[in-house]
This record gives sequence, C-alpha cells and structure tokens, in this order.
Amino acid sequence: MKPVRLPASAVLALPRWALFGLAMLYILPGLIGREPWKNDDAASFGIMWTMAHGTWQDWLWPNIAGLSMPDEGPLAFWLGALGIKLFGGVLGDVLASRIATIGVFLLGALSLWYTTFNLGRRPEAQPLKLAFGGQPEPDDFGRTLADAALLIYLGCLGLLQHSHETTSEPLQTALLALTLYRSVRYMELPSLRNAALIGMALGLMTLTRGFVPPAFILVAIFVCTRFLAIPAARVLPQLLLALGVAAAVTLPWVIPVFALHPYGQPPLAAWHAWNMAQLGLPSLRPLRTFLGDGVWFFWPAWPFALWAAYAWRRQSNLLHIVVPTTFVTVAIVLLLLHPSPEHAQLLLLLPPLAIMAAFGLLTVQRGAINAIDWFSVMVLTVCAAVLWLFWYAQLTGWPPKPAHNVLRLVPGYVPELNWLAAIVAAAATLGWFLLVHWRVSRRPSVLWRAVVLSSGGVILIWILWMTLFLPHTNYSKSYASVARQVAALLPPDANCMASNAGGAQRASFAYYGKLPFAAVGQHGCQWMLWQENSRAGERHDPPGQWVQLWEGRRASDRSERFRLLRRAAPATVLKPAGP
Repeated sequence: MKPVRLPASAVLALPRWALFGLAMLYILPGLIGREPWKNDDAASFGIMWTMAHGTWQDWLWPNIAGLSMPDEGPLAFWLGALGIKLFGGVLGDVLASRIATIGVFLLGALSLWYTTFNLGRRPEAQPLKLAFGGQPEPDDFGRTLADAALLIYLGCLGLLQHSHETTSEPLQTALLALTLYRSVRYMELPSLRNAALIGMALGLMTLTRGFVPPAFILVAIFVCTRFLAIPAARVLPQLLLALGVAAAVTLPWVIPVFALHPYGQPPLAAWHAWNMAQLGLPSLRPLRTFLGDGVWFFWPAWPFALWAAYAWRRQSNLLHIVVPTTFVTVAIVLLLLHPSPEHAQLLLLLPPLAIMAAFGLLTVQRGAINAIDWFSVMVLTVCAAVLWLFWYAQLTGWPPKPAHNVLRLVPGYVPELNWLAAIVAAAATLGWFLLVHWRVSRRPSVLWRAVVLSSGGVILIWILWMTLFLPHTNYSKSYASVARQVAALLPPDANCMASNAGGAQRASFAYYGKLPFAAVGQHGCQWMLWQENSRAGERHDPPGQWVQLWEGRRASDRSERFRLLRRAAPATVLKPAGP
C-alpha cells in the first residue's frame, strides 16, 4: 500500500543552476586559501606531494617524504598527485592537489541524485492517484525526491569537514554513491554489463581504502536480489563477474608492485594486514561511536530515515526501500565489526541514509517539518551571529570577553581585516536571511522544504568559518612557521634527516621547509628532527649521541615541541706515545 497522496504542486524541482551553485558554495570554501592542517589532511597531501615530486617508486609505495604509508590504497593520492603535476605550477601544489577533491565531491553528489531519481520515478514509488487527477508525473516526482536527497546529503554535519579534505575518505564515499547508482540500475535490469559496471566501482573502492568495504557491499547487493526475488541462478554468475572486474581494476597497481618491488619492499603485505585489521569481534566501542557521534554526524538525515523505516516497514519487496535499507544495515554491521572505528566507517552510511530520508519526507507531518525548520533557523542563526560577534570582537577589542576568548586560542596572532573575506561572508549571511524569509513567508508545499533551511544554514556556517576565521585556523593548525625556522638552520649540504614526527608533521616540514628527510629504508642520517608530545618537564631523547641546535614549537600548541639535532662526532681515541 502506498502511504502518501501528493498534488503536482508538491514536486516542484529546483533549477539545475541553483543545485550546481549550491554545490559550488558548499565545496569551494575550505579549499581555497587553506593550508594543510594538523590532521590526516596534511598527511594525505604529503603523500600526493611526494608522488608528484618523486620517482615511480613513490607512486607504487605511498610514503610521506620517506615515511611509509602502505595503509588504505593509492587511488586518492594518485588523483591528487596528478593535479599537482598538471596544475601545480599555476595554482600551487596545495590548491592543485584539491582539484581532485572538487571532482570527487561532484561525483558523489551526482551519483546520489541519479540514484534517488531512478528510484523515485519507479511505478511502485509513486504516490496514490488523486480522484480528479493532478498527481505528479513520475519523472517530476523523481527529480523532487533527488533534490531532497541531495539537500539532506549536503546538510549532514559529518560530511562537511571530510568532504573538503584530501584524504581517501571522500573518494570512498563518492564511490559508494556510484555503487548505489550502479546497483539500482542492475536491479532494474540484471545484465552482464550492469554487473561489470558494479565491479568497476568496487574495484576503484578497493584501490581507495581496501577490499573489506567492497566485499560487504557485494554481499549487500546479493541480499537485495533475494528481497526482490531475482533468480539466484542469474544473479550469482553476474556477481562473480563483478568480483572479477573488481579484481582486474586493481591490477594496474598490484602487478607493478609484485614485479618491481619499490624500495625493495612488498607494500601489499602491509596493505593486506591493514585490511584485515578492519575486522574484529563486536564490542561496545564501535557501538558508542555509532550512537554518540552518529547523533550529530548524520543530522538531519537520521530522523527522516528512521521515520522512513517505520512508514515503509511492511514494504519489503520494493526497490526504493530494499536497496538503501540494506546498504545502511550492512554499513552498520561493518562499523560494529571494526575494532577502533573512524569517521570513514560513519561516512559509508551517509549516501543510503540520505536516500532513505528523502523517501521519509513523503509521510512526515507538517508539524514535525515546522519544528525542524524552526530548530534550524534558531540554532544556525545563533551560530552565525556568534561567529560575527567573535570576529568583530577580535578586530576591535569589544566586547572584551569574546575578544579575549578568541585571541587566547591563537597566542601571538595579530588579527587583520580582510575586506574580500568580509564581503563574501556578508553576502552569504544576506542570502541566508533571504532564504529564511522565502521559507517563512511563502510556506512552499514542495517536498524539500523541510531540509532546505538545514542545508543552507550548514553551508552558511562553513562559509563564515572559512572566510572570517580561516587565517586564525591556518595560524593554529599549520606548521609553516616552525618548518621555515628549522630550514634556516640547516647547511646547504645536509642531505639526510631522520625523524620520529608523524605523517602530518613530516608532510608539513617537507613541503614548507624542504627538509631532506631520509628515503624509505635509508639509515645513518647525520641530522634528526625530534618530536615530543609530553607534559612540561618531561623529556625523551632519541637513541644515540646528538647535539641540539634548535628547539621550538607552534605558538598555539604548548604540549608539542620539536628539536633539531645533529649527530655528535665520535670521540677521538688518543694512542699512548711510544718509548
């Protein structure tokens, strides 16, 4: 039984230019002008930069200036390194590496939109026909649902930061959305071609972050075919073909690695060990991650998705219910089996949750929609006002309390007025108020009215942060200043530096200071960059005899310190004088 009746006026689709402009407003802030920060973003950039300026061995064995990083897979880093190769001379290496990030985001957004569109225009997904006509056309209904799914996807708080990073996680999420689309097409028409395209998407996922998620997704596709009563004798050979295609897609990396042994080492062994470490016995830790982080990570998708699961609970053989529900269930199982889950596991739930949430909008009561709207308006408007207040306070010193709180977080930072950033932030804020006025005054009946304010408000907060407070964040999270201090002390003939620094730190020192870190497997360096993360008064020296030449830290981090050391010359042994 179909649970909803809708007039044609409720399925007004957003203009294509509006969707594209919204996507650009979402992805561009945070890519332009942002330095590699102290997290996985800087480490991933380090791998890309090393590939782009290194040898063929660096393309086969991912590393950060000699620090081996065989985990995950090379595909995301290949894309970033290719961007540096092609556009680094014009845009700079940092921005050039993020061109692929824009493409990855658009791939995920388009895949999600077309997945929902194909599900929404199916006959079983259509609302009931009205007594005197006037119900929406299938394509119009599908477009509106696809717009709603995309707005929900853009409004999810968990996607916001990760989609702007140069890590492998955004690519994995985009490829999952692509796999969803190819799976829907396969369920509509089981064929060798559609199965092979599924295999292509799964193979690219394997090259991105290992073979464990693709293996679970292949199981999810098979489970979907059981609910949809597609004959197993037809499905199994085609899914085996998908598995073979997925394996073949990985061969351009696997075969050269086996044949050439970059740096004389087998990276596939470490990569396989990392993959197997993604599975373990269920425990409370992943459950706490799912319940604790998921409340904000999946907002605003999860309330609508839960309602969809309830509203369509008796429809277990409909494609638009079976596919997203099965993918969400398998992603939750994969999360619960992870010994120490990261946000990469949570990201796998976002595309299918957004699709479920879009179908949940069909039956949500007007009162619930209004409550979510007012919650979004109040919370996001207050957040925007607070950001403007703190920005004004740190420039003028008034009010003194907010000014003190901002500058206390970035000691040594001198605020400056950037007129371009202020104009962009003001334009975004004006656009927000116009959007709220349109939503409150017009009270449109379209399906996506319940999520347009949530998505617009999240984009507003991100734009404000990436314009008004981008210099502050760069100052507090970048290693550029300390890297240049170390580089100034090194003699021109220094050619080998050992280090215990982590991936993000090593990448930043290599890029900003051009420090000559030891290559993979290289030993016996005369120089050492030693990193310490300890409480005041505690000190841990590296093994061997070293002479300290410099000690420093970032102004915003008191617990992390760096020391530049030079290997001490061996003591001269004096022979006793002869008779």
